[in-house]
Amino acid sequence: MRVFSRRSSPLASSENSTRDRILQAALKLFARKGYDATTTKDLATAAGVAEGTLFRHFSNKKAILIEVATKGWVEILTDLLTELSEMGSYKAVAQVMRRRMLRMAESSDLMRVCFMEAQFHPELRDRIQSDVITKMTDVAEAFFETAMEKGIYRRMNPKVVARVFLGMFAVAGFSDQTIMEPDASPEAMKEMAEGLADIFLNGVLA
Repeated sequence: MRVFSRRSSPLASSENSTRDRILQAALKLFARKGYDATTTKDLATAAGVAEGTLFRHFSNKKAILIEVATKGWVEILTDLLTELSEMGSYKAVAQVMRRRMLRMAESSDLMRVCFMEAQFHPELRDRIQSDVITKMTDVAEAFFETAMEKGIYRRMNPKVVARVFLGMFAVAGFSDQTIMEPDASPEAMKEMAEGLADIFLNGVLA
């Protein structure tokens, strides 16, 4: 939930809209053509802005790539953790995970960009680590710590539990069903989600 202390001015809203259009265009182009093959002219054309406008919002093309990836992941994981914090029962984590996993296919462009480009851009890896993984792990750790205090989950190191949970969710996002086959059937995605939830909650021992 976003809280604003005052209404945004029309100019600020227009600037934010332009910035969002640039990021959306970049996500699609980077996913389809790759970062290196996408020019700033391509980005400007797809976003419907002048090329100079790109550099009023971003210092360079690399800055656009980094924000595309980090902003997308923050939104995905924030939605996940928000839903976890609002659910009626801690055992409902299985249902939450299923719903979130079924929506992962909608983010196939983001997964593809992160998977392809993080290999070649250390700055991107560093920002995902600092802006996404570290912050989201802290939030998830607090959630699981509360569950342990209430006796819902057995006492363990909540940071480890948080990392395992987010790690399973992220790895599933980078699976071939979301990256290589974004049109995978709902049944296949549901099976993966239920399997992850079952393993997380119950382990694998007979």
